[in-house]
Amino acid sequence: MRTGIVNRVLLAVAGLLLLALGGVVLAAGLGAPFPRWWIHTGPHDVLLSRAERTAFRDADWWWPALIAGLAILFLIGVWWLVSVLRRHRVSEVRVDTGDGGTARLRGSALQNALSRDASGQEGMAQSDVLLTGRRGAPAVRAWFRLEPDMPPGAALAEFTSGPLARARDSAGLAALPAEVRLRVIRHRAGRVT
Repeated sequence: MRTGIVNRVLLAVAGLLLLALGGVVLAAGLGAPFPRWWIHTGPHDVLLSRAERTAFRDADWWWPALIAGLAILFLIGVWWLVSVLRRHRVSEVRVDTGDGGTARLRGSALQNALSRDASGQEGMAQSDVLLTGRRGAPAVRAWFRLEPDMPPGAALAEFTSGPLARARDSAGLAALPAEVRLRVIRHRAGRVT
């Protein structure tokens, strides 16, 4: 499952839980009547009574279990934050210079050159290219909007044999995998009078 989808689902669930909790607190503060099965009976009721707060104080398992649970929640939060903040773009690509050394090519330069080269194709209305992966093994994600009369198969074949192959060869890469998404621009039907 992609990180973006997991992120959206977790944010939606957390948002719904916080919205429900906030609604209950607001209703309690405004003096709304509570159902009989609800844990609180009125606006002056406390969340945890003194007996509930001190019930497990003398149990040997309580504090280690509480600390372990909070540590797990903390680690999940840190993992989530790192996965959201992680850069998905390649900042630079290592290029073999042929003399045993390597040069660094900015990822944005290769990305922009590939996008400009692709937008020059026949039948291409718009192109967006993103360079992902690692320095030694970059990959391409491309989104193309095609003119209505351009066949998608022909546009894909032209992109892979043209701009993609030129980018792979100019960077000296053995392979440059690509994920391409194509859309055709819709046009209105012409009126005949």
